[in-house]
Amino acid sequence: MAQELLDILAELRAGRWNAAHDRVQRHDSLLAAWLHGIVHLQEGDLEDAENWYDRGGRRFRSRGSLEEEMDAFERAARRAAAEPPA
Repeated sequence: MAQELLDILAELRAGRWNAAHDRVQRHDSLLAAWLHGIVHLQEGDLEDAENWYDRGGRRFRSRGSLEEEMDAFERAARRAAAEPPA
């Protein structure tokens, strides 16, 4: 699942935030909620971004720039992808 989220992040980085938004909505995890918040951050929809950050267990008001958030998300998703399944 983490790899799928990394693929969605690649869509977002490529400027295809509508496609990223459509895809991320199909996932239900803390990582997916964080990425969903990042998508809304990219869109400029800060109210929804804050809601999704909360759902992802992240502190919206302590976030970095959009680029910093995407980089931090990528690191977290890569760590999750490397973990053995439970």
